[in-house]
Amino acid sequence: MSDFDRRTIIGGAALAGAALSSAVLNAAPAITPLSDIKKDADVACIYHCDFGDPARFSQMLQNISNHYAVYGNPLDLQISIVAHGAGLKFFLESLDTTIWKDQPVDPQLFSRVRDLTKNGLIVFLCNITFERQKIDRELAKKADFIKFVPSGVATLAALQSKGFAYIKVG
Repeated sequence: MSDFDRRTIIGGAALAGAALSSAVLNAAPAITPLSDIKKDADVACIYHCDFGDPARFSQMLQNISNHYAVYGNPLDLQISIVAHGAGLKFFLESLDTTIWKDQPVDPQLFSRVRDLTKNGLIVFLCNITFERQKIDRELAKKADFIKFVPSGVATLAALQSKGFAYIKVG
């Protein structure tokens, strides 16, 4: 094999590796299979958020805070929010390209969510809503407590079948 051929192959392999690394780094967030979500505490609860009303969302966060306050050890309680439909807007970096672009969201609401995650709160976002509303999943806020699920309503049903209680505020 000539030097030209070797350089071409090595250079091509390096470019392919760089392209693959870039694709992996820029890939859309993974979707958590419903089978991977487990009930890890005696008391587990899902809060259903399919609404975009900030006052109602604030009340839901207050209820979650009150819920945690009753338990001495947050590990005794497992709480998740399942958001779909207009409920996604509280978890997006920007609403500019969405149907909610004229509905501002107080950033303090997400700060309150972040505070609740210190007790173990997990947020599941509905992939179907992202697809149907043509919202890039990269617009979701970046946080380790935010996970994508195939469907919000399917997740609600799956978690209830695993022993999670269901709460909807409002």
